[in-house]
Formats: sequence, C-alpha cells, structure tokens
Amino acid sequence: MLQVKVLGSGCAKCVKTADLIASIAQEMDVAISVSKITDPETIMGYGVMSTPAVVINEQVVHSGAIPHTRQITTWLSADAE
Repeated sequence: MLQVKVLGSGCAKCVKTADLIASIAQEMDVAISVSKITDPETIMGYGVMSTPAVVINEQVVHSGAIPHTRQITTWLSADAE
C-alpha cells in the first residue's frame, strides 16, 4: 500500500489535491493511504517551501500547485509496480 501525504495548510487546493489523488487511485484500483499534514514544522522538515505538496512513501514528488491528473496517474502506476 502506498503512503501518500498531502502537505499544506488545509486550504482548498490542499483538500482538492488529496481528494483528487484518492479518486484517481480508486479508479486505478491502487491501494493507498492518504493523509493530510498541516503542521508547519513537519512540512518544513520535508524541505517544502510551497504547498500543496505531495509525498509518496516519504519522497517529495510535487509541490506548489494541484498536480495534473496525468502526473498522479504516473506516480501511482510507477509506485504500484
């Protein structure tokens, strides 16, 4: 199971990012666990300066905007193998 973390303040973009990832994973039948991290100290620990950011299995894969559907599909396909 993939561990996906969405880092951010809890703003609308952060919530949409988490929902989008969960939705695409469900469509692809990929098992994931999505958590939302809002603690600024924890976010800074990942070296992220702009949110929303996405961490998959403890690796930052994206930051600064809502990721495109094709990006999410690529992440989930690569990590599901």
